[in-house]
Amino acid sequence: MPIEIRELHIKVTVNEQAQGPENARLTAAQTDSRESRSSARKEEIVAECVEKVLEIMRNKSER
Repeated sequence: MPIEIRELHIKVTVNEQAQGPENARLTAAQTDSRESRSSARKEEIVAECVEKVLEIMRNKSER
């Protein structure tokens, strides 16, 4: 007997690493580089989430 899932709840928590004293001495270039990598990673995560949601919607419409 097949099981039909009518609702799917997804909860995601993303935590960035706390900046400690060892990170306080970063130069402006290092900080900019770290922020751009963090921003790029966030964009990758958002793109992956959008793709998953679209896939779920496509699967739902096929039923």
